[in-house]
Amino acid sequence: MPIIKFKPKQASKKLLSALSDRSKEVMESRYGLGKNDERMTLEAIGQYYGITRERVRQIENHSIAAIRKSKYYTEENSAFDELESLIRSLGGIIVEQDLLDHISKDTTIQNHINFLLVIGHPFKKIKEDEDFKHRWYVNEELSEKVHGSLKKVYENLKDEDLISETEMIKAFMEHIKDLAENLKNEEMVRRWLSISKRVGKNPLGEWGKTASPNISAKGMRDYAFLVIRKHGSPIHFKEVARIISEVFKKKAHIATCHNELIKDPRFVLVGRGLYALSEWGYMSGVVKDVIRKILEKHGPLSKEEIIDKVMKERYVKENTITVNLQNPKYFKKNKEGKYTVAK
Repeated sequence: MPIIKFKPKQASKKLLSALSDRSKEVMESRYGLGKNDERMTLEAIGQYYGITRERVRQIENHSIAAIRKSKYYTEENSAFDELESLIRSLGGIIVEQDLLDHISKDTTIQNHINFLLVIGHPFKKIKEDEDFKHRWYVNEELSEKVHGSLKKVYENLKDEDLISETEMIKAFMEHIKDLAENLKNEEMVRRWLSISKRVGKNPLGEWGKTASPNISAKGMRDYAFLVIRKHGSPIHFKEVARIISEVFKKKAHIATCHNELIKDPRFVLVGRGLYALSEWGYMSGVVKDVIRKILEKHGPLSKEEIIDKVMKERYVKENTITVNLQNPKYFKKNKEGKYTVAK
């Protein structure tokens, strides 16, 4: 079932009939409404007609004004009303491309819808900037509220934060308590969140600042960090490589993955091929290094006490720990039979 009942091409064709042939051609080229659906720049149109870029802009502005004053504009009120109702149902303010994609995946249809949005009085566009994407709105008060709430959500995030979508939606809703109840639903909030260029979510569905490598992962190590963090416990590098390939759609060779994990201090090898995150508190180094750090922290310990503490840091066999303790180069027993670090 189509999202809209009116025919976009027919509507724009009728509106363009209010113009002279040359103005009509300029508008068709500018908005991709002719046989060629590619939108031409002011410069390209100017070169084609042998006029300046500014003259093309004047023709465009004059054409928009002429269409709005024509009888055809009034005749297409139902199309504008339908578009306005649709935008309101989608939250009152929405990313331009999201709106166009919602109506149709056909680029030609999208061009005609964009043209109608430009012509129609109810619709206001705010161009992309450092904080937000291109977006359209039909309620200025709501638009200001959404923009303000998005900025507050961003300001309350730390650079390294990764939160669930549920938490992100809850955080946003804290800033829109005074909005009408029909606007406060998760689907609406997701659309509003997508307006921001400062916050976003990674392929694992976790939200944070888009500038963070946790959200805009750019390499094997970043992908691995997100995979292991999401897993929540030590995981084999082969499994890490498999998940990277499946979730991030990136080729992750097992050997390469292993090598990258070894080089990055964010990861700790805690068993045969098993990696954990340093932030979880695991000690770095091989088994003998872990034993040494434990003894330096706790003082002389029995073999059983050492095994118990090492097993919390490493997924290894007890015999591996015992073998390391028997190396006199690193460890020795005191008179009480407890192990200490060899001087």
